[in-house]
Formats: sequence, C-alpha cells, structure tokens
Amino acid sequence: MSAAGMLFPFPARLRVSLQVDPVLLAIASTLLLGGLVILASASIALSDKATGDPFFYVERQLVAAVIGVVGGIVCLHIPMQAWRTLGPLLLLAGLALLLLVLLPGVGYEVNGSRRWIRFGIMNLQVSEPARLCFIIYLAGYMVRRNKSLREEFGGFLRPMFVIMLACVALLAEPDFGAAVVLLATTLTMLFVAGARIRDFLLFFVVAVIGMAMLAVASPYRMKRLTGFLDPWADPFASGFQLTQSLIAIGRGEWLGVGLGNSVQKLFYLPEAHTDFVFAVFAEEFGLLGSLLLVGLFLALLWRIYRLAIRAYNADRFFESYIAIGLGTWLGLQTFINLGVNMGLLPTKGLTLPLISYGRSSLIMTLIAISLLLRIHHELVVDAKPVNRAGATGNPAKKTARRRARQ
Repeated sequence: MSAAGMLFPFPARLRVSLQVDPVLLAIASTLLLGGLVILASASIALSDKATGDPFFYVERQLVAAVIGVVGGIVCLHIPMQAWRTLGPLLLLAGLALLLLVLLPGVGYEVNGSRRWIRFGIMNLQVSEPARLCFIIYLAGYMVRRNKSLREEFGGFLRPMFVIMLACVALLAEPDFGAAVVLLATTLTMLFVAGARIRDFLLFFVVAVIGMAMLAVASPYRMKRLTGFLDPWADPFASGFQLTQSLIAIGRGEWLGVGLGNSVQKLFYLPEAHTDFVFAVFAEEFGLLGSLLLVGLFLALLWRIYRLAIRAYNADRFFESYIAIGLGTWLGLQTFINLGVNMGLLPTKGLTLPLISYGRSSLIMTLIAISLLLRIHHELVVDAKPVNRAGATGNPAKKTARRRARQ
C-alpha cells in the first residue's frame, strides 16, 4: 500500500466532510421547531384532560424528533448507491409491512382502522416507512428499465402492478388517504421518468374512477363526502369537524388571537393536535401567519425540486427521481391536509408534515429530508475536485464514473 493509501485508507468520497444544503436544512429545522411550539399549544388542553400532563403529546413528539434526527444522521452517511442496491429488498420490506399489519394479533386497531404495529413505547404506522421504501425502489426501477418504460406498456405496467398491490393492502386497513398519496406519487415519478402519455393517462383515469367508486361504495366514506359538500347541513354530526375547523380559521382574521389563546382547541375541534392542527394555528396566528406557514412549505418544495433538477443535469437520475418522489409525497400530503382544514377536500386523516402530532410520520419525514441532504452532498462532491491523494479532479473521469453508476 502506498503512503497516501496508508494515510487515507478510505475512498475519497468517504473522506470529505458532509456538504449539506443550508437552505433546505434551515427550512426543515424551522418547520420542525415551529411545529413543536404549535403542537404544544394545540394539544395542551387535551393532554391535561387525558393524562394529567399538559405536555404529554409534545414530549412524545420530541422523542420521535430525536429518533428521526438520529436516524437521519445515520442515513446521511449512507451513499445513494447503497440505497439503489437495496431497492428490491426495500420493496419486499414495504409490502411485508403492509401485509403484516393486517394479521390478527399483530396490527393495532384505532378508531376502526388497523394501521399500526406496536414497537415498545410507540406505534409504527406502517404506511409511512412503506411509502419511502416504494419511492426508493421506483427510482431504481426507472433507471434500470428506462428504455422499456418509455417505449413499452409492460415497462409501465410492472411498477404499477406492484403499487396497486400496495394500495389494495392500504385500503384493507383501511387507509384511503395513504393509498391516494402513494398512487399519485408513483404516477408523478413515472411521468417525469418519461412514461408515454397514453399509458399515464390510462392509469390516471382508471385510478380516479377506482378511487371514486370506492368512496361511493363505502358508507363511511360517502358520509364524509356528503359532510364535506355541505357541512352546515348537519353541523353537529357529519359536518362537525369541518364546521369547527372553519370557525377556528375564521376567528383568526388577519393577525390571530395570539399563541395559546385558541378557543376551538378546548374540546370543540376534534383531532386538534393531528389532522386539524392547521386550524388551531390559523386561529392563533391569523391569515398572515397562515400565509407564512404555507410559504415555508412552498420554499421547502422549491428547494427539493431544484435539487431534483440539479441531480438530473448531473446525470444522477436515481437521485433525481428520489427527490421528485419525496417532494411529491410531502407536497401532496401538505396540500391535502390544508385542503381538509379549509373545507376544500373531504377528511383524509393525513398529518401536516413536521407540524401535526404523528411520530411515525415525523420520523420518516426527517429521514426523507436526510436523503435529500445526502443527494446534495454527493452533487457537491462530484462537482468539486478533491485535493487529496487518491482523488481526481479530471472531468472526463468523473463523467465516466457517473455513467458507470447509472
């Protein structure tokens, strides 16, 4: 071994310091820390009544945040090539989780839905890690089978078949909202990867018709739909959640009633700390505060999609597709949650990323952010020559290595 090899025994990529995106990290940190404050305000009355501890939910969310940050740091040190290699195994893991939760004695049921598996002090909502597993697998598939995806119906059908199986398992829990997000994210990723318009439109139409039929065929989903269309027709039953949410948002006016001064969170608004936390936020911070929060989410999505474009221009297609998938997931979930709170969409039971109480959601969101930071790191490392022994700044060699990875 040479002297340089003895001094630097690891590849150059592993010897450089991490180059995280400061803007993405700042936005995510602001949403996370602000979310803990918002959650403390929204849950304080409920926590005190249910457990005697006014900060019960905040403390549990804080533990989840620590787990998510630690898990994110670990993932931040794993090369993207390793995730690409693990894609098929992650697909099996995601499907196994969705099937495992349906087994009697394994899945934990809450409010008629079997979506959780107990892990020690917390319940894992299996749709959260499964979604991330599917996104990583799909990104790898779209790189390996890109020609088939662009030119053959079978290339489009294979990943859609797998995702449809996952959606069937989600609907069996039932988790209609998670199925919608997963299906929409998959179609977006395939469309960006170059799927033919006719294939995309065919499955899009079939998916819309199928979801509509499921909504109409299920009595409780139909009740939610009719309650959403006219919540004031039955404000104390099917329209209760939405009317209370609209009252909260209306009370906020321009500047809000002030942090901690919400009235609707005092046992009027159901799920004030989870699905309807935005309504409490709007009541306490008003229209201007709500616009600021929406602006932060838009900035987060802008940064993610900008990262996807940078990765694509650098011929790192796997990383680009992952960023597209993660951005679509977070953006769509945010849009649905805000739409539900404002009466634009029927109730779906989806959390507001980094804000609502939901430990599985928070952990997986932080891990997703860490993957995006890893993509940024590798783009920066590839773009800069490393001035150490064993490293090279030759653009031709970098291009050859990049193409070999693809």
